[in-house]
Amino acid sequence: TKKNPTVFQKTLAMNDFYWGDEEFPFPMGHIQLLGKTDRGIIGADAPFFAPNLALDVMTKHSVDWWLTAEDLPDPENRVTLTRDGQIQLSQRDRYHEHFDRLVARWTEELKSVDAIDQVIPLSLYLKNKIPLMGVAHQNGTCRFGEDPKTSVLNIFCQTHDVDNLYVVDGSFFCSAGAVNPSLTIAANALRVGDHIVGRLG
Repeated sequence: TKKNPTVFQKTLAMNDFYWGDEEFPFPMGHIQLLGKTDRGIIGADAPFFAPNLALDVMTKHSVDWWLTAEDLPDPENRVTLTRDGQIQLSQRDRYHEHFDRLVARWTEELKSVDAIDQVIPLSLYLKNKIPLMGVAHQNGTCRFGEDPKTSVLNIFCQTHDVDNLYVVDGSFFCSAGAVNPSLTIAANALRVGDHIVGRLG
């Protein structure tokens, strides 16, 4: 196999399977190249006896991908405080079929182009699911809606019970899509700003 000398390879992304495929007509997620991995990252999930030489070879020959699926809402997920005032996250990972299918589908695509010019093909497809502590874009916890019983904010991101309190960060999301939410957050903040200006006359 050829070496991958790239230092910063995060230059390609695709959403070909974001809305599913013929076998699974439901949203699966987003695929993008990831910044280059290193021995420490690969070694974290390797057996303790894995030699550093093998990890180095894997690192130098790898192409690294980041796959993201939508985080679907669950009313049991919440942020609470412990008795001593520490933040506690409670999350149930119940919806993962769409992500598992995305991983399987992308692995199929990679295998279909693998070993085209190799005399002795040698390929590994390693995967690692990032736990909650690896979250990059915090969304939810103050979701918006029309019913005060099931939402914190109304559709203009104003709290149901405090007239002059608006929340315009990522908290208003009902679920987290499989793409960066920053532009949606900014667009919503502008929308809410227009609403506030209209209220003030």
